[in-house]
Amino acid sequence: MRTVILLLFGVLLIGCKKKSSPKPPEIATLVFPIKNSECTTGRSLNQTSSEIEFKWMASDHTESYELRVTNLITNTTQTISTAAISAKLPIVKGEPFSWFVRSLNSKVTETAFSETWRFYNAGFQTTYAPFPAEVIAPKNGASVFKDINNEVTLEWNGVDVENDIVGYELYFSTTSPPESLIASPSSDQNSEKVSVISNTTYYWKVITKDSEGNSSDSGFFVFKIL
Repeated sequence: MRTVILLLFGVLLIGCKKKSSPKPPEIATLVFPIKNSECTTGRSLNQTSSEIEFKWMASDHTESYELRVTNLITNTTQTISTAAISAKLPIVKGEPFSWFVRSLNSKVTETAFSETWRFYNAGFQTTYAPFPAEVIAPKNGASVFKDINNEVTLEWNGVDVENDIVGYELYFSTTSPPESLIASPSSDQNSEKVSVISNTTYYWKVITKDSEGNSSDSGFFVFKIL
């Protein structure tokens, strides 16, 4: 009788144990195309486009992945979903792209975003324009406080496949798009202080120039001073 009671007690304990909650997917590590590189391995489809195979490492607790590839010139995005750790997409030759992977699991609502990498898809040109500058601060759409000197520091990051950036043009104003050239920083300068007024919205953009005479436009960013 005692044995039967112990067995029943054991069954009850097992039955009362809560099932472990499903874990959210983790971030995928990107592999190829390599960050800030020229991708030369695409399969040519015609004179204007080639097929690129995007690759990443598997992430834990993930059922599927969503690959997003954006043309940095036209700002158009292609999206593909897959359970594999690679996917092929046709993209335009000779233009810059960014890409990232989102990890998903149908058992949870959380998703995980990889880093965003940028690359040029090889074309017929022998020189490439710099990648459009990336904003660091203030973040696009942010509301920020001015400092004690009534200033805010604009920060950006410039990258070029050929590593030949020679300088920038910084545009800043209260109008959209910004048309006032306020500074021409050198290649080793990635920030600039600007005077601001409370309760005012500002727009800014960065033109990146290289030694071959190429340039790229970051597109404009906006922030508000509290």
